[in-house]
Amino acid sequence: MRIVDVSKIENAVRELSIETNRFLGEDIKSALEQSLDKEETETGREVIGQIIENSRIAGEEGIPICQDTGFAIVFLEIGQDVRLSGDNLKDAVNRGISRGYREGYMRKSILRDPLTNPVNTGDNTPAVIHTEIVPGETVKVTLMPKGGGAENMSRLGMLKPSDGLEGIRSFVVETVELAGANACPPVIVGVGIGGTFDYVTLLSKKALLRKIGQRNEDPGIAKLEREWLKEVNSLGIGPGGFGGRITALELFIEVFPRHIATLPVAVNIQCNAARAGTKII
Repeated sequence: MRIVDVSKIENAVRELSIETNRFLGEDIKSALEQSLDKEETETGREVIGQIIENSRIAGEEGIPICQDTGFAIVFLEIGQDVRLSGDNLKDAVNRGISRGYREGYMRKSILRDPLTNPVNTGDNTPAVIHTEIVPGETVKVTLMPKGGGAENMSRLGMLKPSDGLEGIRSFVVETVELAGANACPPVIVGVGIGGTFDYVTLLSKKALLRKIGQRNEDPGIAKLEREWLKEVNSLGIGPGGFGGRITALELFIEVFPRHIATLPVAVNIQCNAARAGTKII
């Protein structure tokens, strides 16, 4: 049994709040640079070049990659041989977000009550926290700042089992097409299939945590990822929505067993500021 004080989780969340908003992942940078050679339009190449330059400036000057520093989505994988000590875990995570967003001078975008009291909380809390108990004696902390524009373009579909694979494919491609320029392409497309109404959306968001090029372990699903990515890029939306070949940098699929009477599908779209980071305690 290993004892972990939640103050360590708080500090990890604080650091990730600043780091993920200032530094684009190396896999995203590499994908953007490679897409310059694949993009066939001059405007598209110019847009991608500006995105790359923007990320460089953000990293060098310590400023946010995007003015929308997102809703803080926190994934915690807690080893079953860990005992947490100290304060309440949820409070510790939210303190980490509050400290990071204040000290890093990040935009605060969260409204206290969406209907009766839509006042800014002032520190970008509360975070959305997903907790999973896993084998081991470490705590894995992952933060994804999720921008509002791309989140708005995401969809959930409770399809009929008879819709089958073709129905899922059509739903995924249609979702990207409907998003158009609103999701700040080139995007990353996270697809969840199976489970329940609530769980399938979590699958689609967790899909976005994969590194560019990291295919699903199932060869059949990996094949679909490549095929659907190609189809999405044939839509012609292109970088910034100005037309072109590179509408999406990647497409990931996560699946879970389903009920015989259901076929849930969720598509969570991530913008080109695909921010996420992990620390292990």
